[in-house]
Amino acid sequence: MATNVFYEEDGGFKVGAVLTDNDTSLQVEAPHGKRSKIKSAAILLRFSSALADFLPAAEQQAAEIDIDFLWECCGDAEFDAATLAEDYFGHKPSALESAAIALRVHGAPMYFYKKGKGRYKAAPHEALQAALAGIEKKKRQQQQIDGWVDACRAGQLPEEWKPHLMSLLWRPDKNTLEWKGLEAASKALQVSPLKLVAERGGISSVPDYLLAGFIMEHFPRGRGFPVFEAVEMPAGLPDAGVEAFSIDDSATTEIDDALSLTRLDNGNWRIGVHIAAPTLGVGPDSDVEKLVFQRLSTVYFPGEKITMLPDSLVEQFTLAEGRHCPAVSVYFEVAPDDYRILGHESRVDSVKITANLRHDWLETVFNEDTLAHDPGRDYPYKHELRVLWEFANALEVGRGKADSNQQQRLDYNFAIVDGKVVLTPRRRGAPMDKLVSELMILANATWGGDLAAAGIPAMYRAQTAGKVRMTTAAEPHVGLGVPQYAWSTSPLRRAADFVNQQQIVAMVRGETPRYKRGDPDLFARLRDFDVAYNAYGDFQYQMERFWCLRWFSQENVSDITAQWIKDDLVRLDGLPMATRVAGLPEMASGERVRLQVARIDELALEIEFRVLGKVTPENA
Repeated sequence: MATNVFYEEDGGFKVGAVLTDNDTSLQVEAPHGKRSKIKSAAILLRFSSALADFLPAAEQQAAEIDIDFLWECCGDAEFDAATLAEDYFGHKPSALESAAIALRVHGAPMYFYKKGKGRYKAAPHEALQAALAGIEKKKRQQQQIDGWVDACRAGQLPEEWKPHLMSLLWRPDKNTLEWKGLEAASKALQVSPLKLVAERGGISSVPDYLLAGFIMEHFPRGRGFPVFEAVEMPAGLPDAGVEAFSIDDSATTEIDDALSLTRLDNGNWRIGVHIAAPTLGVGPDSDVEKLVFQRLSTVYFPGEKITMLPDSLVEQFTLAEGRHCPAVSVYFEVAPDDYRILGHESRVDSVKITANLRHDWLETVFNEDTLAHDPGRDYPYKHELRVLWEFANALEVGRGKADSNQQQRLDYNFAIVDGKVVLTPRRRGAPMDKLVSELMILANATWGGDLAAAGIPAMYRAQTAGKVRMTTAAEPHVGLGVPQYAWSTSPLRRAADFVNQQQIVAMVRGETPRYKRGDPDLFARLRDFDVAYNAYGDFQYQMERFWCLRWFSQENVSDITAQWIKDDLVRLDGLPMATRVAGLPEMASGERVRLQVARIDELALEIEFRVLGKVTPENA
């Protein structure tokens, strides 16, 4: 009498010696001694041969069975293992042969579909061929992956990866064979995908690598502009009756703002701030407005920029020299003795732009030295610039932000010339910078206040408790010292200014504003702009940091001095860069330290220094 059973449990096959046998269940003992209770329905066959040897022998015999011939033997109907075993072997099968068939069938799910305990059905011919083709494809793919891994081990970068490197590193499709190969090679060599590619020459330019990732993330349709409907210039605008001039960097094409100065009959000054007015030609829900809300801001980085608006449209509305340009203007009546603001009014008008003054020329004639020591020197717009400069100083004092130490700090302009970075220092708070910034702060604060008073919502920059944030409420900006601040002076470059200009134009003309209080579209625009503007700023920071790191090797600089800021943070001398340095000595405000470059990783944007000691009068 058979004392052992071959049964199915948990998706596999087991054997056991029968201890007790009831009608519906059995208690069995496995070869290793574990006892289990199983249902009678789970038993496929009974046998009396040695328990421990049965399953290994059945598995060995199963491995020798030709699976294709076995599939051909079974026909279209459902079957159990014992029936198929008899057809396959051509005689009444032994328990071992039946078990071998069961194991072989169960282990080939492509060939045989499971229909119940011990029952199967042959896969249709078409389904089987498709499954086998899939297996063959996976085999070929694995061979390809293995080949790529071997190439990487040999220090090579697979040719098939090269057209897809940036997408593999920045936005990989993990279903592609190239990504699976890169991932397998990275695991095999225990390095990151980025390091693996870089070490094999796959990143020839770090700026290009950073730019590619930025474009994929924020400009998935590419940097180019789609075809858009023509924009008509506004007609019939009243002449402002002033001659205005702008002050910008020589590379600036999006000239958003200009200034004018007029002596009134009562002896007071009328100072005009004139802002380019693309919203007068760009209608709601137009192609161009949709483009504004897709791009949200011009992106600046060393040597390049990605404009918010296409060049052709910028050319239409930029405040170019020698043209009458549509503008949204705010005029301030100012006392000539102490530069008190006596009143203001806003208009939508046409302004004659008589000059586009550029920094590289203007700073040579209009600076701290010429203002203090060469008052007799003559140059274009000298009178207007001096009056506006004095007005700007009064505005700065009025905001409570006058700082005698400000001009000791340096800002830097970046230029990339023949692949090299050129850093041009400029004293912070230089007259031409202060003049423009103070008048723009005044315009933004004034228009923000007027919109709030009119009950028209806008996008504001607010700062309370040290945190700057975007909001639709007119809240104070403590850092600037103004009761509210609504970006409105760069509508060719920022979506927030574009939106605010739409609201200002409606306010000036007495029309229904595009966005009403509580408008969800306005909140959506604000959120999208804030996220994008911060991301664009982060990208600009990354690119500037790279070029600062490149400067060390370019100029063959191995040590540098730095000024202590706080804790382990220092500002490097001669570079627009702050960094953390381990091992600083105890330092006080204003003290400087000498550092030696220990390591630079341009791709990771990292730099490490060794501290050489404090800068003293003896070693300065």
